[in-house]
Amino acid sequence: METPLMAEHCAAGAQLAEFAGCVLPERTSNFQDEYHAARESVVLFDTNWHVILTLSGRDRVSYLHNISSNDIKGLADGRGTLALLLNPQGHILAELEVYALPEKLLVLSHASQRERTVATLKKYVIGSQVKIEDLTDEMGSAAVEGPRAAELIEEACGLSLSALPEMAIRDVTIESAACLLLRCSHFGQPGVELIAPREALPAVWCKLLSEVRALGGAPIGMAALNSLRLEAGVPWFPADFNDAMIPHEAALEKTHVSFNKGCYTGQEIVERVRSRGQVNRKRVKLKFSTAIPPAAGTKLRAGSAEVGYVTSAAFSPEAATAIGMAYVRREQFAPGSVVEYDGGTAEVREEDWTHRSGAEAAESGRREA
Repeated sequence: METPLMAEHCAAGAQLAEFAGCVLPERTSNFQDEYHAARESVVLFDTNWHVILTLSGRDRVSYLHNISSNDIKGLADGRGTLALLLNPQGHILAELEVYALPEKLLVLSHASQRERTVATLKKYVIGSQVKIEDLTDEMGSAAVEGPRAAELIEEACGLSLSALPEMAIRDVTIESAACLLLRCSHFGQPGVELIAPREALPAVWCKLLSEVRALGGAPIGMAALNSLRLEAGVPWFPADFNDAMIPHEAALEKTHVSFNKGCYTGQEIVERVRSRGQVNRKRVKLKFSTAIPPAAGTKLRAGSAEVGYVTSAAFSPEAATAIGMAYVRREQFAPGSVVEYDGGTAEVREEDWTHRSGAEAAESGRREA
């Protein structure tokens, strides 16, 4: 899938690459400058890896509530949450960002599994008053994030970022284009994502880029974003979790799952794992002994026994070495556990999976009783 910002990236000399089926900038300048801008000012980046869907009709809320892992019925208008689509065995088919609007639900997922996600969402729709529309080819997106993002958003949209709760959604206008502003973070800093009509997105991008540069910021590519999100402990689908895992193995049970709702596809497995209290493997954060990140899929060992594998890794300026995510066996869950791989060793880091969607955002978005 090609970004609607391709002409802008090519004109700026960005280095492009494919990421999970989407062609996006890998670098816009150099890694150090991009990383510094994200940590010290504000950055702009292309997020056109989304599938963008809407659900409308009388039964839209109850329908999505009944087939996904989180509490959709409890969402107040203007608020959002994360959820999962699971198969009957509890394995993860898709990650969803769900936002409640007065007459519809906006749902973002991942383009790498577009066909399967749309088919899964439509699977049980017969007999329900629900219309599911795939707007991916008509819409596009970009994100702004960093310590000075609030200044930019106030200037560009007239909104106070600090007054917006996490995963709020608002209507805004930028360069005469009607956009949806999502209050969300991709790497643990204040930020927003903007959804705009595909033909209007280049003008929105150029306007935001001008504001970003005026604040000493810069556009960034996926290489810098990957390092930043790993530092923040943000997993990516399908790299760090996919249909090979269940939610507890992927460490998503606190951010993507409600244990206070009724049945949904895969719920029996999720509840059984919760009652049992443990899984035999789990996603963890790792700090590697070298600055060179191992490739995804690299096998991890404890002595002569294979105990897991790396899902993603990158050099971290913050840690001054490579960091990443991996699945390891229960014996290696504890922070400080050391595993080996061809090229060095890695230490399991403290868990902190609260960024991007934490439980606080989900709870604060609930309807008042």
